[in-house]
Amino acid sequence: MSRKVIFMPHANIQYSQLDPKRRQWVCENCYRPLFELVRDNDYKVAFEASGRTLEVMAEEAPEVLAMLRDLIHAGKIEPIGSPFIHVMLANIPAEVALHSLKRGLDAWEKYTGVRPETGWNPECGWAGHLLDLYKEAGFKSIVMDADSFLLSFPEIRQATGLAYDVNGHSNKNHLFKIEDYIQDKVEFLRYLTNPSVAPNGLKMIFRSDCMANPMLWYLMGATEGMREKPVDLDELKEMFLKWQPRIDKSGSFIMPYAEDAEYIGSSAYFYVKQFNQARFFESEPDSIKRFKELLDMAKAIGYELSTPAEVIASANEIIENNLVDNIENGAAWHGGTYKAWANTSYSRILDPVCRSIYDGVVELRKRLGNMPELEEAMNAIESAYVSDSRWPPLPTTPGRFNVRETLDDLYAANDALARAMEKGGIAEKRAIYSAPLMKTQIAFVEKTLMEQKYFGEE
Repeated sequence: MSRKVIFMPHANIQYSQLDPKRRQWVCENCYRPLFELVRDNDYKVAFEASGRTLEVMAEEAPEVLAMLRDLIHAGKIEPIGSPFIHVMLANIPAEVALHSLKRGLDAWEKYTGVRPETGWNPECGWAGHLLDLYKEAGFKSIVMDADSFLLSFPEIRQATGLAYDVNGHSNKNHLFKIEDYIQDKVEFLRYLTNPSVAPNGLKMIFRSDCMANPMLWYLMGATEGMREKPVDLDELKEMFLKWQPRIDKSGSFIMPYAEDAEYIGSSAYFYVKQFNQARFFESEPDSIKRFKELLDMAKAIGYELSTPAEVIASANEIIENNLVDNIENGAAWHGGTYKAWANTSYSRILDPVCRSIYDGVVELRKRLGNMPELEEAMNAIESAYVSDSRWPPLPTTPGRFNVRETLDDLYAANDALARAMEKGGIAEKRAIYSAPLMKTQIAFVEKTLMEQKYFGEE
């Protein structure tokens, strides 16, 4: 019996605390070695990247992008689409979200010649309208968060004791409790081992932290006082073996790994997220070797490396799933909430300004129709909504440079609206939109945010 397994590293070059000056370093030291592993071995993986990530690869690491393009056309990587900007989709206006999803697909087509059919929702922030946005954008399937879905069943919520709170962004190290509860219950396992289909026709593949989290600790080789010794390959082999009979009796595959591609080659955000340490994107070359060991181990014990599109095409069953409407509006991956992103001080300061400028675009369209300047403003607003200028909450913070990029986007969006009004002959009609006044609003926000201290600064 063929048991398929999906590994999906996902890439975000706008990562919080990733200095823009080091983005090329990440392309060369994280994405390149990942693609080289796939190129040089009998591997097949899925790979997600924001459109902006592809754009930076094209500008700063064209050889890395060329390798990705070749692997896609060779059938060794399935491209996974997402918003052009790494945004928390559920926290932004639906039109801006759809705009970004379409731009993300356009970027994949521009830079690789392929338009992905499978989508990824950044941070898996859940709101019921998102599946319709993905379908409208042109996606045929989406990778979903199994933990949020399973926690929508009252008995699982009760058995695990896990609860949502808008102040919390992670129960990641406790999600093993879900696995403990469902391990012998086919009625739940089947959602992890079969594709399902939403009421709107979008196919769904569910990923879970219950396997991804120990694999991440393995890649990092970390203990940091949490363990006597690092996670070793034998532990992970035991975990993969444990899932084989579950797959056999409930479906055909498992998606154990959907984690940041930046953890392959660097420490990325691990020490910030786990221990509130000001350590960002340190070189971790051993994690490349360990990722290879994971893939080799999975193959050696009988798993077939596969992709979301392949498991959907070969599935014996696609489950009719109308229970996705029970997932809590506000949930996100790691057992956290997307509303936590909206409740940081940065979001509460920046989001109203983004919304005011977006409302200006809407009003000017009514008077002027579609204009290049208004499209330019939309692109800048979308960029200003980037989640990593708003994350994480205190005592840690985004990088000052992350916030600076959003402020620059707000100025650019406002300038574009001023030019649209001038071009349309309505510059004096400031009742519709006042670019001069909004500029003072952005300047006030800039002063407030730039006077703050940022985590990791001396």
